[in-house]
Amino acid sequence: MQCSVIVPTYNRSKLLALTLNSLAKQNFAPQQYEVIVIDDGSTDNTEALVKSYQGKMTISYFYQEDEGYRVAKARNIGIKHAQGDICIFVDSGVIASKNFVAEHWQAHQKADNLAVCGYVYCFNEDNEDAKDIIRLIDVTKPDETIHYLREHQQYLDIRESFYHRYGEELHKLKAPWLVFWTGNVSAKRVQLIKIGLFDEHFTAWGAEDVELGYRLFQDGARFELVRKACVIHYPHEKSYQNNMQAATDNYHYFANKYNNAITHLIPHHHFDEINDIIESQQLAYSDKSVSNH
Repeated sequence: MQCSVIVPTYNRSKLLALTLNSLAKQNFAPQQYEVIVIDDGSTDNTEALVKSYQGKMTISYFYQEDEGYRVAKARNIGIKHAQGDICIFVDSGVIASKNFVAEHWQAHQKADNLAVCGYVYCFNEDNEDAKDIIRLIDVTKPDETIHYLREHQQYLDIRESFYHRYGEELHKLKAPWLVFWTGNVSAKRVQLIKIGLFDEHFTAWGAEDVELGYRLFQDGARFELVRKACVIHYPHEKSYQNNMQAATDNYHYFANKYNNAITHLIPHHHFDEINDIIESQQLAYSDKSVSNH
């Protein structure tokens, strides 16, 4: 088994169906990838939905009781049960292009410890432009939709400003882990286990993925942007205000966990700015700091 696609979910069976439909139609040998769905306590028809895909692809379902937001633990369950050498992380509601798994796999053939950042079209922070985005998306033809979005430069990955500012050679940056967002990323299973998996102290939205990226970086992972490993993020209801409040608390936890000059930038600066600040102030991970940096 080459790849395991790990999908945490909670009461989003309609969105999950979009994800599973796209993952069942991959241009990749069926026996060489699997899909693992981890249910964080849903009360809808998630389990029945997942089981309806058995026979269409290699898929498994794991359930944990609803004890609040436990996406970090859910992803860890996926990693622990994964049969693939490469763990690919997506969210429910992500619609994968047909070469999605193949592009992740091919990228990892270049290096032993690669952290791949895929490309995400149509992600928005407060469900803004949702109606317009939905009108543009043909859920049955993700590749055609992606081609249209790319050609017309519409609803591109919101990290484009980061890539424009710093370039696409993430391995040259002091903090490439800032764009390791689990809507579409991958890493080797053996390295994920080595660094201790996701930190399960994160029990609210945000930062558990970049914190994992931080530890991958500290363990020597080479970060790479792979635009061809692309997906569409289907709009869904969300609260930017609530998410940012939860993320802020998580950023402070992250900063204090490592207590250095670089992590203490996280609660106070946009991710676009931090690499420039590190360079201009010549900061190092060994520098101690306080949170008012």
